[in-house]
Amino acid sequence: MKRGLLLYGAPATGKDTVTGHLISVSSEFEHFRRLKSGHGRTVGYRMTSEDHLRQLREQPGEVLWENQRYGSTYVVDRAGLDEIWRSGRVPVVHLGQDQAVTAVIERTKGQSAWTVVELHCDPALIRSRIVARATGDTDARVTAAAETPRLATADLRIDTGTVSPEVAAEMIARCM
Repeated sequence: MKRGLLLYGAPATGKDTVTGHLISVSSEFEHFRRLKSGHGRTVGYRMTSEDHLRQLREQPGEVLWENQRYGSTYVVDRAGLDEIWRSGRVPVVHLGQDQAVTAVIERTKGQSAWTVVELHCDPALIRSRIVARATGDTDARVTAAAETPRLATADLRIDTGTVSPEVAAEMIARCM
């Protein structure tokens, strides 16, 4: 069975930073770059068009999760995951909606086994991290963070305000 890692958390809880350290700990992991249509940050995404996303939606089972945030559309696609699995690696999928965790697990049921890790930290720290990023949409990101619920269940929970990214990566690698 194919393995995967769902890294869940509000904006600025450290998903990118922890993933970078996780990849440095073990080359078996690969950051799954979601498809993105829209503006803003491009690093960490596979940029695409709305037309391409429309074509994917027409293919049954291809779109595992889709959401809109910050004026852009983000998609977890089956083909992107399959590409990582074919390479023999474990995809690390960043998610910020509890429904996304359920959707990805359910839509790949019987094909993959997911480890769910929730990253969280103090709201004041989240806000300071968001401000430091200076992306120009601070209020939207702070609001998104406040609206991100904690997961009912997770295989591992890490407070990134008290655990370094290096230690978090080691904890995740051991959990897998």
